[in-house]
Amino acid sequence: MIQLRQLPVAPEPALKNAGWDWMVGTDTSAYVRSEVVVVKDKAAEQYDQAAQTLYEMFVEAGQYVIDHQLFKELGIPENLVELIKLSWEDDRHIHLYGRFDLAGGTDDAQVKLIEFNADTATCIPETAVVQWAQLKMNGQDESMQFNTLYETLVGQFRYLKEVNPDLTPSLLFTTMEGYPEDDTNVAVLSEAAQEAGFDTDFAYIQDVEFSAEQGIFKQDPEDGSFIRFDFWFKLVPWEYIGQDEPELAKLLTDIVKNRKAVILNPAYTLLFQSKYILKFLWDLFPYHPLLLQTERYPIPHKKCVSKVILGREGANVSILEKGGEVSSAVEGEYENQARIYQEYVEFPRDGDDFFYQAGVFYAGEPCGLGFRRGGRILDNTAQFVGHLVEG
Repeated sequence: MIQLRQLPVAPEPALKNAGWDWMVGTDTSAYVRSEVVVVKDKAAEQYDQAAQTLYEMFVEAGQYVIDHQLFKELGIPENLVELIKLSWEDDRHIHLYGRFDLAGGTDDAQVKLIEFNADTATCIPETAVVQWAQLKMNGQDESMQFNTLYETLVGQFRYLKEVNPDLTPSLLFTTMEGYPEDDTNVAVLSEAAQEAGFDTDFAYIQDVEFSAEQGIFKQDPEDGSFIRFDFWFKLVPWEYIGQDEPELAKLLTDIVKNRKAVILNPAYTLLFQSKYILKFLWDLFPYHPLLLQTERYPIPHKKCVSKVILGREGANVSILEKGGEVSSAVEGEYENQARIYQEYVEFPRDGDDFFYQAGVFYAGEPCGLGFRRGGRILDNTAQFVGHLVEG
């Protein structure tokens, strides 16, 4: 059972003052809850160790995919394979951050990997800023969290500068227009980059210019000149670029090959983002305590979860009972994708029958914990719940 503690000062006024209206909820329940999950020291340590171990396992699985040319199984467009290999083999293309979604960890339950949001993970403002501020607003010790996400991101940006001394620390952040949550995520990232010594700017994807020979540009709205950036962060999924923008995929490959820009997150994070990697992890590390059995087909005699390999936010996920009948399902736009089947594990729940999934950020090291809660399948209606660590 999840242990919750109600905090008397609700977060809504502070979120509105910050302009983060999308977190408040108008005709729905508030996205950020005023209660927090109480996490024991031992559980926080378990989450930390699990994320570190899992990242090392993902790196080994990624190398296995490259060595055996298994890109097609992962659903990776062929036009991204060269760029994946280029970025994988060049240590200057660092994985800035990602987020592990995990079951277990509370009530001494074994932590289990659900999946890794390695390419375009969100929940940065909620994890790094909001839940920390919640404790501070309520007179709690804000250090009583597993949460150094912001400081660790600053360190990652500093390291990015160090390993790319030949490039100017100029960084353009990009999202797809119409998604305020994405804009807020990159705003926090931009603050961290500035603290690390980067000059930063922002442009929606349709306003970014690309040249294989010269690099990545944004047009100055005042004088019409073009400003070039040596680093580009895109909160645009790599599979969208490969599938829907093949010309851009080719341009980005040439830009990286010609050393005209470093792209964040690098293309190789698509290896980790594809849920088919869960099958390779199980093949490489069978019965590892952090893993759930994952196969290409429904697992005989086991309740399992059917997932499309490049789906997002719980779309097109279904729960299959032991006999194969569907007991829960979420619709979505990815129905035609290939699937994997992962052994079912029950998320911890509270007294109101909400289910809780832990999210642990990894940015060179494990650095931040937060929880999402919702139904048996967590989708884009899930809420964010902060945490408090106690002995």
